[in-house]
Amino acid sequence: MTSAPDTTPGFCRDCLAEQKGEARRCRGCGSPRLVYHKELYGLTLAHIDCDAFYATVEKRDNPDLADKPVIIGGGKRGVVSTACYIARINGVRSAMPMFKALELCPDAVVIRPNMEKYVQVGRQVRQMMMDLTPLVQPLSIDEAFLELAGTQRLHNDPPARTLARLAARVQSELGITISIGLSYCKFLAKVASDLNKPRGFSVIGREEALEFLKTRPVTTIWGVGKAFNATLEADGIRTIGQLQTMEESDLMRRYGSMGQRLYRLARGMDDREVHPNEAAKSVSAETTFFDDISSHDELVPILRRLSEKVSARLKKHGIAGQTVVLKMKTADFKSRTRNRRLEDPTQLADRIFRTGLSLMERETDGTKFRLIGIGVTDLSDPALADPPDLVDRQSGRRAAAEAAMDKLRNKFGKAAVETGYTFGDRRRDQ
Repeated sequence: MTSAPDTTPGFCRDCLAEQKGEARRCRGCGSPRLVYHKELYGLTLAHIDCDAFYATVEKRDNPDLADKPVIIGGGKRGVVSTACYIARINGVRSAMPMFKALELCPDAVVIRPNMEKYVQVGRQVRQMMMDLTPLVQPLSIDEAFLELAGTQRLHNDPPARTLARLAARVQSELGITISIGLSYCKFLAKVASDLNKPRGFSVIGREEALEFLKTRPVTTIWGVGKAFNATLEADGIRTIGQLQTMEESDLMRRYGSMGQRLYRLARGMDDREVHPNEAAKSVSAETTFFDDISSHDELVPILRRLSEKVSARLKKHGIAGQTVVLKMKTADFKSRTRNRRLEDPTQLADRIFRTGLSLMERETDGTKFRLIGIGVTDLSDPALADPPDLVDRQSGRRAAAEAAMDKLRNKFGKAAVETGYTFGDRRRDQ
């Protein structure tokens, strides 16, 4: 906001000077970046999101890109991982096919993702968050929820001002920017952080929640994607305000457990807490091909290599998964997802691959595919993983062989040893 009554608290996001009245610029430094809100100093739950993260990191590292549209993605057959705001003005969006993105923005500079670099910067941002509060719940490499209740004495400032200091520190020390959403619950903090990107700082309080949500589309609610939105539209429901007039029992009768979520979130009711140690829900790897592939024999080594990636991540992070999920996308962008639950959790590339292969064999009927991915869900303690198989006695030998390969790869590198599935296949992620 840029104006407010005299009693509404506010401060300058640049110099942090307190503001009063309807000033449009800071009386101290002249900045227009003022934030006013009646509940400004009583809210403690925040959502922080790095702005166009991958693209911003690349622009930081190459100043020549500062005024150019930048797309992070993989080749003409890939999809957009992220795009800078200049490219977004031209209509480029995340997950858009690369060929379409380049049609919309032919002058864009396309950069292949450098995940190792992004992970390093993401960890630096996360450490800065943890300097403020131990209650940091990461959602991805570049976003997290924070709970700052009880930190005012520690930082000698209310959470709102502490968050503004964090934004300034991230920009000064790391050369990237963040957007902040401050509210009383996770749902509205996440909504708020998206309101004024980039470098946003938006506040949604309890008193205004119902009115704020009333005119927003139902897709604002987490879990309402394209398919479910089409269902709601068919029922004549387009805005959250319409949901606010409906009874919980009616919504649940129509939409099951999702109906309860619609009822609660439409009213700004969200009692989820910030859990700093909440585990990931899945581990996966996928690749998009330069040219469509229909051959089963060509897909097998790719699936094996992806399975090894998933296995390595499970072992590195000390977790195991019990449900194997195969994802394939056809040449006309239709997704096929198949899954199978194992009797016991696994960390082994061999089990992930063999399960994925049996699922894939049902799909390789001549259909051309542009993408394949493999992953695991139902994550659990690795102590429960991969017990001896009394039926498949060869499984123990394969597990021992995999352990030996892991040791060699850890010592000499990933390419030190390969299985017969991938030997001679030099295809890399595209």
